[in-house]
Amino acid sequence: MTASSQHPARVGLPVGQVAESFGVTVRTLHHYDAEGLVVPSARTPAGYRLYTDADLARLATVVTYRRLGLPLLEVRALLDGDGTAEEHLRRQRDAVVSRLGELEQLVTAIDRALESEMNDKPVTREDLKELFGDGFSDEYKAEAQQRWGESDAWKQSAARTKRYTAADWAEVKAEGDAVSEGLVAALRSGAPATSAEAMDAAEAHRAHLERWFYDLDHGVHRNLADLYVADPRFTKTYDDLEPGLAVYVHDAIHANADRNQA
Repeated sequence: MTASSQHPARVGLPVGQVAESFGVTVRTLHHYDAEGLVVPSARTPAGYRLYTDADLARLATVVTYRRLGLPLLEVRALLDGDGTAEEHLRRQRDAVVSRLGELEQLVTAIDRALESEMNDKPVTREDLKELFGDGFSDEYKAEAQQRWGESDAWKQSAARTKRYTAADWAEVKAEGDAVSEGLVAALRSGAPATSAEAMDAAEAHRAHLERWFYDLDHGVHRNLADLYVADPRFTKTYDDLEPGLAVYVHDAIHANADRNQA
């Protein structure tokens, strides 16, 4: 910002008009005057001080430095330093670039602190709906609690998940998606549900549930698989990923249970 580009040549401007033009207070200008930093060098016939174009140019530089957070002593040193106008502008530019670097580092630090705060913050229903979409339903949760709320598995799952943060749930979602992709890949490959590939995918499914929710032996996993074909809602969830997947997952889980309980 240069005063000459904003104000055409004139005898001078009074303090109130200068304060309004530069977005500072009259008190600030008086302080700069008292400190000898920017002193109005013209006078009205009545003796009131006026800012000339040269004064305004100096004030523009002071305002720029102050907005960068430089203390007045440092501003004075920069203004009073030896050198040409070009060298002074380069010093001003260097000060701006340095400040920008500090601000970028500050933004990075704030972002890290915010991320840490978000990761430690308990997850909300809205967070889960945003993450899981149609896979999260208050209705299903209420029904499940009514059916299994007194079971040890439900209590264990509730105790674990109440501590999960948004970051934990994001990991649950990512791992669950990978497990589903493994089951879909096995089906698409043409491997039968009794193949090692399909049973390994079923075992990954069991291990995922056990890791994040509750202890799940192969017998209980078998019972869970029966629900996938008995309840149309579960069937649809799997078949929406790949037609016929619900039955395939059911059969692969049973085959894996047989393999591990033999």
